[in-house]
Amino acid sequence: MRLLAAALAALALAAPAVASEQRPTASELESELVCPVCETTLDTSNAPVAVAMKAFIRERIEAGDTKSEIKAKLVADFGPAVLAVPPRKGFDWIAWLLPLGGLAVAAVAVGALAWRWSRERGEEPAPEPLDPELERRLDDELERYE
Repeated sequence: MRLLAAALAALALAAPAVASEQRPTASELESELVCPVCETTLDTSNAPVAVAMKAFIRERIEAGDTKSEIKAKLVADFGPAVLAVPPRKGFDWIAWLLPLGGLAVAAVAVGALAWRWSRERGEEPAPEPLDPELERRLDDELERYE
């Protein structure tokens, strides 16, 4: 039963992804590509090369190109730095795995330090007894305020 539910969920989520690949929108692609001049996403750039790339994207969408085809043509023209998100293959996997590894190391370090700190605190020592004369004076003073 769980397997069937998982398969149905995967199909429900796959349909929009396939539609996005086959019929991309200009705004979708512009947010996934970077201007080679100002190094911001195309949707925020007004550099002349960014304007030309936006026009190219619209032409290719009207021609019926898929998202992958449009991206491949822009990568061929401008290099892989035009992609806002590095591909998940080869050496580029480091860009995905390094931050996750850093987070894991930081979590282990914080956990170890917290455990060590909680073990070092231990019980507080008992307070030293007061001098009998000082204790008598304190009792006398407290009686005056009662």
